[in-house]
This record gives sequence, structure tokens and C-alpha cells, in this order.
Amino acid sequence: MSEHNKQLVTQYLDTVWNEGKADEADRFLAENLIQHNPNLPDGRKPVVDFVAGFKTQVPEGRFTIQRIVSDHDLVFVHSHFTAQDGDRGMAVVDVFRIEHGLIAEHWDVKENVPETTASGHPIV
Repeated sequence: MSEHNKQLVTQYLDTVWNEGKADEADRFLAENLIQHNPNLPDGRKPVVDFVAGFKTQVPEGRFTIQRIVSDHDLVFVHSHFTAQDGDRGMAVVDVFRIEHGLIAEHWDVKENVPETTASGHPIV
């Protein structure tokens, strides 16, 4: 089950966000998605509308998954988002809860990638 959940989330990020195919969101998102992102209300439709507008403004925007782990019905993704080539981007952590084969709940946090870190280790 966890491999299937990881594949679902990977395909969701690639198809809906990276390729901008918001019209395919019903393959991945529950209609009554519970959203913990402070900028989006609950439901699939707000995500679809947001992605459509976002890809118009940031057509080259893309999430590159660095790490993905699943635990029962949860999938954790640590990714590097860039708006365009050469962009330092943001480190993003998404948590997805899967129910009945669809993403039913979502949390996320993000941080701009700094030029340097105190430890010398990258954040993504």
C-alpha cells in the first residue's frame, strides 16, 4: 500500500503541478480534500483553480522530489521547487493523507533556499 501511495503522490505532483494538467486532479484528489495550507480553502476545486492560475504566472515552475517516505496512510515529500532555470528556489515539505486511493488531506511548509548555510549542508 505504501508504494502505491508514494506513486499516487509522485504522479500528482508531476501531472497536476509540474505539467499543469489541473483538469486531471480528480484522479488524485478527493473532492472534499481537507486543506491545511493557509492560502487555500478545503476541496479539490480550489486546488484546480489555483494550479491553473499559478501555471499561467509561473509556467516553468516545477517540484523536484528529493525524498519521499510513506507511513501507513501518510506520504511525506521533501522537494525543491524552482520557478525557472537558475532559480535557487524553495525547500518544500508536503504531507499527504491518502484515503480510498485519493489524497484526502494536505499539509505543507516551505523555506527559501539560502545562498549558504551555517553547516555548509544544503537544505534540499
